Amino acid sequence: MPASVYTSLLQPDVRIMLAEHDEAGLRELCTAFYPALVAEVLDGMTPEQTWDVLRHGDPPHQAEILAFFSLPFQMSLVELIDRESLSRIVEEMSADDRVDLLERMDVEHFEALMPLIAQAERAEIRKLLSYPEDSAGAIMTTEYASLPADITAHDALERLRIQAPSRETIYYIYITDEERRLLGFLSLRKLIQAKPSTKLSSLMDRDPISVKVTDDQEDVANELLRYDFLAIPVVDDQNRLVGIVTHDDAADVLQEEATEDAHLLGGVQPLEDGYLDTPFFTLARKRGVWLVILLGAASMTAQVLGWLDNSDSGTWMVLFLPMVLASGGNAGSQSATLVIRALALDETEGHVHWIAWREARIGACLGAVLAALSVVVALWMVGWRESLVVGSTVFLVVTMGTIVGAMLPLGLKRIGLDPAIMSNPMIAALSDMMGVVIYYTAANWMVGTVA
Repeated sequence: MPASVYTSLLQPDVRIMLAEHDEAGLRELCTAFYPALVAEVLDGMTPEQTWDVLRHGDPPHQAEILAFFSLPFQMSLVELIDRESLSRIVEEMSADDRVDLLERMDVEHFEALMPLIAQAERAEIRKLLSYPEDSAGAIMTTEYASLPADITAHDALERLRIQAPSRETIYYIYITDEERRLLGFLSLRKLIQAKPSTKLSSLMDRDPISVKVTDDQEDVANELLRYDFLAIPVVDDQNRLVGIVTHDDAADVLQEEATEDAHLLGGVQPLEDGYLDTPFFTLARKRGVWLVILLGAASMTAQVLGWLDNSDSGTWMVLFLPMVLASGGNAGSQSATLVIRALALDETEGHVHWIAWREARIGACLGAVLAALSVVVALWMVGWRESLVVGSTVFLVVTMGTIVGAMLPLGLKRIGLDPAIMSNPMIAALSDMMGVVIYYTAANWMVGTVA
């Protein structure tokens, strides 16, 4: 059964349990269900309601569930959790998830929390935080299984039983010497099939493929994908094993990189968080920078047309037509890119009206900025009234283009079509049509003549 079905079935029951203070039911929800499903069920609830549910679980289950929330939502939960409880949860989190959360905290909160965390985890946290962002060290986990080469398969299995509860994966066992230098690796399948008396030195695969701790995370993810590994070891300059990057972390990296590429192709500065989690003014700023640059490029067309045109002043509207049309098309393409990527990441479910309202506000905000710049550009070539026609038209086409760009992919998705197939061409056509109508209507109304 799809997770969304579980959500629609269970979320009303969770709200009832909260209203009735059903501690036994809430405790069973936190401990009996798969963590990702619990996070799915709690999606849409306020941070206060979410923590009211999670506080009934134990730290291991709380940590597992917390990892499935977005980082901005995790941060909103962190503000509600007392430091003692938060330190226990942080200790139970996997190393990479723990670091992702802690590096978002402000310095004061971070330093107040660290003394409450066990010494071993505290040292590991500071070490992982010291690695460059977007490097293998920043996404690796130190919870790997390792064994010496001179023990038997029987002894290896006994040691793995002890290591397993605190390791993220034991499908690969890494063979190291006393100084933790990586000598080889061994799959769990091969170990189980071996005779109990066989030494690991004769079972292991030597010269394992590894990556450096400073390697770029996208290169590491591609390397893991290339060899179809479940995990890849990470070593330092002395070939000492410092961690592993697992396939799920590699998938997250590739998804982040694909999202970043999609945003850049759409003329948007890459978002640090998801579309819905990005604050209004942050999203407007990241989109506005490129729109201003593109407006500048389009205004050069008007300048060139002005230099080349020797006819009467009645043709002034033609000079600014490319700038007007490009502004609406660029804004619409940005919206379409963001919404299409949000659809691909399943972030838009149940938020259509909110998306429409936010895009309308962002469109008005961006339209106002671009309109002001357009008036300044137009004043170099024409009078005040003509400049106001250009500015008002840019404002309207950017606002409308932004709304259409966001709603068109959602509409195509609703009727069962792929929103990526026709969105940008259709947005360009609709934006051009609206732009021409608005432009000439504004000119007739404000100037009283059309070229």
